[in-house]
Amino acid sequence: MTPNNIIFADLSTYTPKKSMAFYEHTFKWNYYESNDYYVAYLGNTQVTGLYETPDKFQQMGMPHFWMMYIQVSNVDATIRLAKQFGAIIEMSYELIGFGKVALLRDPLGAGFTIYEGDKLNNTRTKNTKNTLVWNELHVSNANAVIPFYEGIFNWKITETQDGLYPILNQEQEHIADILEISNQYKGKYEYWVCTFGVESLETTKNLILENDGNLINQEGSRALFTDNSGEAFFYIQEV
Repeated sequence: MTPNNIIFADLSTYTPKKSMAFYEHTFKWNYYESNDYYVAYLGNTQVTGLYETPDKFQQMGMPHFWMMYIQVSNVDATIRLAKQFGAIIEMSYELIGFGKVALLRDPLGAGFTIYEGDKLNNTRTKNTKNTLVWNELHVSNANAVIPFYEGIFNWKITETQDGLYPILNQEQEHIADILEISNQYKGKYEYWVCTFGVESLETTKNLILENDGNLINQEGSRALFTDNSGEAFFYIQEV
């Protein structure tokens, strides 16, 4: 295990059955339930997860959202360090036989999960269709969060062009991006976005629209959508 890398994503939704139907049609995933958590498979391979948004967050009016997971060597130590850099710790817990998990928010409020253990598979791929292939952070002020991510994950983040900040891990591998986008275009929230690889942008776009998803923006070989909740953002990209 190489710590501080992105390995997984799951969907928090108010309507699990409705959401599962959308992704089953769009990406040909099959869901299996275990202890009120749903694991999505592509054939025999685990790809993502899904769960019903906890009451606490529903009462806060949190939108449906995709959540990414970063594997760490020690959740407790990461939490202590994250607090020093201005993190909000929404929750942390240990599941016997699975590992430790914590939900954090960066100084601008973008949420992500850290995971300690060896039971959660690394399901992110580079070029496999209908799987998680990329992650990026959309924020209004990149400089407000760069020290946070560099400080707790030992990432290296530098601006290469206007508004684009590649993230390099400890092995100097390009693992994600930060995009600085004004609220006028991205909305009021700061958030991490998942990208799923597809064989054909147009074919998958049509499936998404047929199943009540919404096209937000299309740029070259990728496009940004919300699912049938109208809230959970994700990209698709040809691979």
